Amino acid sequence: MTRLETSLLLLVLGLAGTDAVLALALHVRVDGPGYAGVALLSSGLLAGAVFYRRVRPDARLAAMLGACAFLCAFSAAAAMLNYLLLAVAGGRIDGVLAAWDRALGFDWPRIMMLAAAHPRIAGLLLIAYGSMLPQVALLMIALARRPAQEQALRFCFAIALGALVCIAVWTLWPSFGAFSIYAADPARDGRLHPALDADYARALVSLLAEGPRLASPTAVKGLIGFPSYHAVMALIVARFAWDLPWLRWPLLALNLLVLVSVPVEGGHHLVDLLAAFPVAWASLALARRKVSPEIPVMVNKARLLTVAQPQNTVFRAEMAKMRAP
Repeated sequence: MTRLETSLLLLVLGLAGTDAVLALALHVRVDGPGYAGVALLSSGLLAGAVFYRRVRPDARLAAMLGACAFLCAFSAAAAMLNYLLLAVAGGRIDGVLAAWDRALGFDWPRIMMLAAAHPRIAGLLLIAYGSMLPQVALLMIALARRPAQEQALRFCFAIALGALVCIAVWTLWPSFGAFSIYAADPARDGRLHPALDADYARALVSLLAEGPRLASPTAVKGLIGFPSYHAVMALIVARFAWDLPWLRWPLLALNLLVLVSVPVEGGHHLVDLLAAFPVAWASLALARRKVSPEIPVMVNKARLLTVAQPQNTVFRAEMAKMRAP
C-alpha cells in the first residue's frame, strides 16, 4: 500500500471514529443498518482493489475500485460529520453574505426572476448542476485507466480536502444560501424548478435551530452554503480533466455551466461561489504534492567515469570530461 493510499484509509477511519464519538456525546440516534450497508459496500470495493492488486494484477482496475471504495466511505462519513456539527455550529451569516452580494451589485431575486423568464436556459443549468456526481465517476474511471493510476487517488484526495475545508468554515460561520433569507419564492409561478427551493431552505434553518436528531445516510441533507462545495467540486474536476485531452474541453465547458448554475439551481449567494476558488486552489495544491520524497541523484557535472575494454581484455577506467547540461 502506498503512502497516499494509507493516508486516504486513515482519513476515512479517522472520520468514522470522530462521527462515532460525536454521536455518543450528543446522544444522536444513528441509522446502524444504513451505515452498515455503506461500510459493506466500501469493504467489498476495497477487497476487489486488493484482489486486483495482488492476486490477479490489474493496476487500472485496482486503482478504480480503491478510489470508489474511498469516495463511498468518505461521502457518508463526511456528511454525517457535517450533520453532527449542527450541535456546535455558530450563528448564521446569510444576512452578511447577502449584504456582500448587494455590495458587489448582485441581486439574487432579480437573477432568479430572469432565469424564470428563460426556462430553456434554466433547464440547461439544472442539468449541469445535477451532473457533478456523474462527472466525478467518469473522471475517476478515466484517471484510473491512465498509466499513472495514482492520479485517481490524488483526485479523491482533492475532493476530500475540499469537503473538509468547507465543513470547517461552515461550522464556524454556518449559512444556507440566498434562498434561506429572501421571502419571495422565485419558483412560485411554476416556470422555474430549481434543484433546491425555499422549502428545502426552511428545512435547513429548522435543523440548525433544533440540532441533530437522527443521522442516516438516506436522510442527511447537504447543509453547506459558504463556501459552495458544488463549485469546489466543479473546479477540481475541471483541473484534473485538463490533463485528459479527450475530456479537457467538454468538462471545462460543462463546469463553467455548473458555476453559473450554483446561484440559480443551488440557491447560493454569489460570495459562496467566489469563496470556492481559494478552497479549490488549496485542495489541488495539497493533493498534487509529492507524497514521498524523490531520491536525489548526485551527478558530477565535471567528469563522467566510463569503463572500456581494451584489446588486451583488461578493463581500465577512463576519465572523460562531460559538459554540464
